[in-house]
Amino acid sequence: MKLVTAIIKPHKLDSVREALSDRGITGLTATEVKGFGRQKGHTELYRGAEYVIDFLPKIKLEIAISSQLVETVIETIIEVASSGKIGDGKIFVSSLEEVIRIRTGETGEDAI
Repeated sequence: MKLVTAIIKPHKLDSVREALSDRGITGLTATEVKGFGRQKGHTELYRGAEYVIDFLPKIKLEIAISSQLVETVIETIIEVASSGKIGDGKIFVSSLEEVIRIRTGETGEDAI
């Protein structure tokens, strides 16, 4: 079992979710986050005062899946979320030791 964590631009969330759903990936968690990377930030003007926004809004997706689906998930996210410009995000893949569904007590891939 694997946990795929992806950081994407907020306006790509619906497209990524729909594409994953079309490929049979039905469960994910999305969290609004802020990040700082190569994209840096930008300066905005508010009531005549300039201020710097260092942390830009992003969406963090967490998808627990069987190991056989990892490549499908990665390819789908890249295909849909990529614009070819800086700030498209990153994907992290880590191993899951155990998954437990609270309602039924199912464990392992049955709980995913």
